[in-house]
Amino acid sequence: MALWGGRFSQEADQRFKHFNDSLRFDYRLAEQDIIGSIAWSKALVTVNVISYDEQKKIEKALNELLLLVKQDPNQILQSDAEDIHSWVEQKLIEKIGDLGKKLHTGRSRNDQSTTDLKLWCKDQIPHLINAINHLRQLLITTAEQHQKAIMPGYTHLQRAQPITFAHWCLAYFEMLSRDVSRLEDTLQRLDVSPLGSGALAGTAYPMDREQLAHWLGFAQATNNSLDSVSDRDHILELLNNASIGMVHLSRFAEDLIIFNSGEANFVELSDRVTSGSSLMPQKKNPDALELIRGKVGRVAGALTGALMTFKGLPLAYNKDLQEDKEHLFDALDTWQECLDMATLVLEDIKINYTNCQEAAKQGYSNATELADYLVAKGIPFREAHHIVGEAVVDAIAKQKALEELSLEELQKFSPVIDNDVYPILSLESCLAKRCAKGGVSPLQVKSAIEVAKQQLS
Repeated sequence: MALWGGRFSQEADQRFKHFNDSLRFDYRLAEQDIIGSIAWSKALVTVNVISYDEQKKIEKALNELLLLVKQDPNQILQSDAEDIHSWVEQKLIEKIGDLGKKLHTGRSRNDQSTTDLKLWCKDQIPHLINAINHLRQLLITTAEQHQKAIMPGYTHLQRAQPITFAHWCLAYFEMLSRDVSRLEDTLQRLDVSPLGSGALAGTAYPMDREQLAHWLGFAQATNNSLDSVSDRDHILELLNNASIGMVHLSRFAEDLIIFNSGEANFVELSDRVTSGSSLMPQKKNPDALELIRGKVGRVAGALTGALMTFKGLPLAYNKDLQEDKEHLFDALDTWQECLDMATLVLEDIKINYTNCQEAAKQGYSNATELADYLVAKGIPFREAHHIVGEAVVDAIAKQKALEELSLEELQKFSPVIDNDVYPILSLESCLAKRCAKGGVSPLQVKSAIEVAKQQLS
């Protein structure tokens, strides 16, 4: 039986019912709906709608239902109920009869549904933070293990300056740290309870909404009933958080796809996260990383879809708001899965030290060091930049690295160059000079690893 049938003299068309019903996806809110209903039953006692004994019967029946839901959530999908709120109410009435019909007094599905979803979001955020922190921890561990793996850093996908694999890992640690910070910030803002806002104008019963909020684990109650039933900012924030987080994972995946290519061969991916070709027996494809890279479009699309759904809605509740859940559920499921997969990829990765170092040598990544050397000898930087550019052209023509040019060859470009230039052109010297905070020097990287450990602990 629908919760709203008294006004209608005809049955809904089955096509409309299928179009309108949301149980097929909002069944995931069953636990939150039951928890919210228990809190609401307690509030009804405080305004003398039900007695203490009646509330205990309702709470006992709801707790029994909660246990069944936890054992098998999919059983809900066998029902013909319109939504999860209808399902819970119907089950409650089946258990305790007419007493169950009193529960909805003073409550609307408008405040009920947004309360359920906020509770669900509060439950999900710690799981997401936990998954991010697993990957952050693995990035720290990997960085610690590979502090001596020198490789080229890139700008414009051109070899730029030498870095270490450890420094690369710590760059993604920073991105993921911001992801955690955004989630924590979102949690603060969504930690307000809309329950008791009714359909839009508030409940007609003088209950203490702050106490009700605390029973549900919220920090406080919302301030405006009209806003409360239509507010979906927390959905947009979470979808935005997920989109940014997925962009970070996509960049992580793209880097490793390039590093794993035959042309680079900096890393080798485990057989556990790669697949073969149906035609070419020699292939080992980075499918896990490619799927992570691909799924960012799905999550960003959910954000765009939600923005377009909400953009022109008048106050207060509109059925359009039912579209919030599928966007959110799929996006957060996808983000969680991709975090788990990125962690799996990094668990068994192998670093090819020799290839990494050879690539760093071949890219003239020490050209900036030569320019700095000339500046230290009194040559203005812009002139030094030009001199080094000419030296690089000569080295390329001779198929030599800068440090392989003889002193006589280097002095053709500037007479101030002397034998003391060669130690400066070594990769180790290039790294050691980047000793300011955040730089790639071994001391800074070691310090950054310790700071990262403290953050995570």
